[in-house]
Amino acid sequence: MADDSTVRFQAAQTGLIVRIPEAERTVSAWRERFDPSARAGVPAHITVLFPFLDESRIDARVHSALTDVLGRHHAFDLRFERCGRFPGVLYLAPEPDTQLRRLTEVIAERWPEAPAYGGKFTEVVPHLTIADGQDDAVLDEIEAGLVSKLPCISRVSSVDLMVHDGVKWRERASFALCE
Repeated sequence: MADDSTVRFQAAQTGLIVRIPEAERTVSAWRERFDPSARAGVPAHITVLFPFLDESRIDARVHSALTDVLGRHHAFDLRFERCGRFPGVLYLAPEPDTQLRRLTEVIAERWPEAPAYGGKFTEVVPHLTIADGQDDAVLDEIEAGLVSKLPCISRVSSVDLMVHDGVKWRERASFALCE
């Protein structure tokens, strides 16, 4: 599959993610092959809000507001026991996902000009993408290889602001959740 990250992602785009480092060993080889965001420098993650504000709008006031909004939420644990699918997409499903949904809601409420996924979906489903743009046979193969490596447990204690520089995604800031 061709790397289409230059088509999907544009310079100055930003996004808010929750890193899931505990899943890297399990999913990194699959993500490198089948997830354009991995090839563009994004670690194993769950998206909180994408796209967020254009990089030119990220100033000290936005940083302060993110610190305030996210700092009101407690750190939490996630468990990944199963895969889920969207058309052409295989993902790990986080459980419970209530706190992830709430993080998305509060950020979207604070910045209504930045609806989740550009407003394309009526319901946001938290997920850790493993493969994107693949046919069912490929997704079946990946899922079969993952089953024996689950469950995976992760502690979520921060939300990272990522910025695309035109080639790769880079972390610009990290915002702690309260412990």
